[in-house]
Amino acid sequence: MTRLRAAWLAIWDFVVGDDWRLALGVVLALGVTALAASAGAAAWWITPVVIAALLGLSVWRAAR
Repeated sequence: MTRLRAAWLAIWDFVVGDDWRLALGVVLALGVTALAASAGAAAWWITPVVIAALLGLSVWRAAR
């Protein structure tokens, strides 16, 4: 069980890292992109735009 927990914590640390808000933003961006694509819209641009906005927000928060 200890190895399983250690593996889970390593995966969590890799995905979430230092900021859970960025990880949540990426998951939400992928979800919105999937919903838009399933509706037949051109959704290729949604994820890059959201990621760029999240990067700007993260740099702004770190610079404060």
